[in-house]
Amino acid sequence: MKRLFLLLVAALICGTTFAQKFAHVDTEYILGKIPAYQQAQTKLDNLSKDWQTQVEKKFNELDEMYKKYQAEVDILPDATKQKREDEIIAKEKEAKDLQKKYFGTNGELAKKRQELIKPIQDNVYNALKSVAADAGYDYIFDKVTGDIIYANEKYDESDEVLNKIIK
Repeated sequence: MKRLFLLLVAALICGTTFAQKFAHVDTEYILGKIPAYQQAQTKLDNLSKDWQTQVEKKFNELDEMYKKYQAEVDILPDATKQKREDEIIAKEKEAKDLQKKYFGTNGELAKKRQELIKPIQDNVYNALKSVAADAGYDYIFDKVTGDIIYANEKYDESDEVLNKIIK
């Protein structure tokens, strides 16, 4: 019985000695309290609305061209049909290209978001790292997404895993 008790005490001491400290933050709350972030988000929303209006205008023009073509297709000569079909295809390409230019993966909106939001996110992350270092946290999670947003590098075992695979 005494031996079991000593083992239990030893396990508790070891467990607390090697325990990792965790914390969580709410990034939406933090960003929502930063005026520069709110201003940047408003600017992005306005740009997005303007660009969306331009894209919708192109698609509406395309739709009108197609409806007009459909109404006249039976009476058009073959050469005119082909010309109008080519114009419709060109207009569709133009509309899709404009949409991609503004909203594609590397589009204007993504670039503007990177320009306006990234510096704010970097400041938040640097503050988070400072809090983690001051309080001795090993991991900090985002309460909203559940993602790990800070991890102490001393617990990174990537090279060990890679060495096991390569050997």
